[in-house]
Amino acid sequence: MEKLYGKLNSVGVSSLVMGILTVIFAIGVGTVMIINGGRLLAGKKDIIF
Repeated sequence: MEKLYGKLNSVGVSSLVMGILTVIFAIGVGTVMIINGGRLLAGKKDIIF
């Protein structure tokens, strides 16, 4: 029974860590996308067809 609790604990901790890392990664990617989108919109006026 203690092996089960140990496995549940390790799986729970690893899931929590992976969730936190995913949130941090998503915030970073979202920030980069917003910055790049702003640059594209700002540079739109320089395009001549």
